[in-house]
Amino acid sequence: RILQEPAPFVAVSELADSSVNFVVRAWTKTEEYWDVYFDMLETVKLTFDAKGISIPYPQMDIHTDKEN
Repeated sequence: RILQEPAPFVAVSELADSSVNFVVRAWTKTEEYWDVYFDMLETVKLTFDAKGISIPYPQMDIHTDKEN
């Protein structure tokens, strides 16, 4: 369902504070766009899981001083 022309590509789009962000582009027929889009997302997530790659999430540590 993914068209061969133009060729699909993957590139690093950002080196963020706690992640490396990628852009993934593949072309398909308009009527198949959403099916292909969601299938690609699912494939990426399942592949990450299989390879032990976790997706980071925002985290905030709060430290308080306790006076006696």
